[in-house]
Amino acid sequence: MYTLYFHPYSQHSRRVVALLDACRLPYQPRLVALEKGEHMSDAYLAINPNHQVPTLIDGDLVLHESTAILRYLCNRHRLDDWYPTELAHRAIVDQWTDWGQSRMAPAVADIVFNSVFAPPADRDLDAIERGKTVMTELVPLIDSVLADANWIAGTPGPSIADLVLGSNITQLGLAGWRPTGGRIKAWYARLCELKAFADALPAELDAV
Repeated sequence: MYTLYFHPYSQHSRRVVALLDACRLPYQPRLVALEKGEHMSDAYLAINPNHQVPTLIDGDLVLHESTAILRYLCNRHRLDDWYPTELAHRAIVDQWTDWGQSRMAPAVADIVFNSVFAPPADRDLDAIERGKTVMTELVPLIDSVLADANWIAGTPGPSIADLVLGSNITQLGLAGWRPTGGRIKAWYARLCELKAFADALPAELDAV
């Protein structure tokens, strides 16, 4: 059985939880109380020196990065619907998964951390505006891809790329800021029809 160190307000944790639950893969959840600083404790740093969540443990294997965890689970359990084996299709899923991490996630972090989690005196208003400026550029890219597909990588059903981008969109909702374009809204609603994704949402947020 897997062990997953996580926190429900971490979008990186939620995407892994959603995949595990959607595919009914047994795991033992272990909450890392970020608000209490447990991610900086000696005990957790021994598990993940990056002091971040999630961390997946599978026997002697310890994995830290959410996208690496998603790919590992798909490869190990042959979750081909979530991570296609055909080379070109997999490359598109990888493209959007990495895009979600390298382009979208930093903008989301700028907005959400400085709007919600940073102490008021430490909030960087310039970072919030920078994040919103980047998202203004990125949202049309997502919207254009969804013009010809129900899912971000053009797969028949949701892929790990949808979990990555969808969890980022959810995170923006914590700051009361979420893209409202028709295609993105419809795509996000489809993703929330997946019970495992909806169940992983922070309790304070509506599913759509």
